[in-house]
Amino acid sequence: MGEGIDILIVEDSPTQALKLQLLLEQQGYRVRVAINGKQGLDMLQKGFYPVVITDWVMPEMDGFQFCQAVRSQEFPGYVYLILLTAKDTRTDIVAGLEAGADDYLIKPVDSAELIARLNTAKRIIRLEHSLRKRNEEIALLSITDPLTRTYNRRYLNEQLPKALNHTFRHSRPLSIAICDIDHFKSINDCYGHQIGDHVLREFAGGIRNVIREGADWVVRYGGEEFLIVLPETDLIGAHRAAERYRLLTADTPILHEDKKIKITASFGVACVYPTEEGRKVTVEALISAADQCMYRAKQEGRNRSFTVALGLKSEE
Repeated sequence: MGEGIDILIVEDSPTQALKLQLLLEQQGYRVRVAINGKQGLDMLQKGFYPVVITDWVMPEMDGFQFCQAVRSQEFPGYVYLILLTAKDTRTDIVAGLEAGADDYLIKPVDSAELIARLNTAKRIIRLEHSLRKRNEEIALLSITDPLTRTYNRRYLNEQLPKALNHTFRHSRPLSIAICDIDHFKSINDCYGHQIGDHVLREFAGGIRNVIREGADWVVRYGGEEFLIVLPETDLIGAHRAAERYRLLTADTPILHEDKKIKITASFGVACVYPTEEGRKVTVEALISAADQCMYRAKQEGRNRSFTVALGLKSEE
């Protein structure tokens, strides 16, 4: 059965389109109809259809041109194209397949054959979906720290330059915060590395749970160091965020079996503004500025935060 799969029929004959629609809906498919290739392409761009059944001969944009147009664009998933044609010569069939069609049916369409071809389409669509999902998982693993499930340095190296370019292009500030768990070595020495790893996971998870979803992101920068990127955030907003994370860390003991482990963290915050001077700031300089603030917090007694602004006139 159709299992709720969406199918787009591109057919200029209302009679033929209705006949196909009724047949497919009886099989459990969700069906929409376009009267020509141009309308079909527009509908496909606005709402994804994994299976498209298109006539060959149509006004404005025929099936051959439609298949070529579909294959020239990107969609959320693979579009399986079935071409309906009265042209049954080898040359015509090869031309249709070369234009991008996955399969073809000769008119008049046999119902049983159409259902059988759609079953093939479903198998290919499921396989493509599985492969796409697996590739996405592999891609995510390549940019994720396996212990803390935060992003890794590779992701930082790829994305922070883009975030900095976004700042200058859209004239919005960008802030980063570097934080380090205080006296982390003593946790490993006292409780062992397994519990030390648990502390890292819980600390990172606590920050991930309170950052702005879809905007901010966290990177494991070093052993017990993490870097938080706060797009479109000025120095005041970034400092408030760092203080919120710091207080949350200090006030929330980490539980492990029968143990309550209290930790603190030191934060260094740097913000770059999209001024003429700010445009001279590099990724390396931004990270270095936040790092220096974090080390100052360590020197001043830990469990505190310091900030610096880059690109303001007062720096001149």
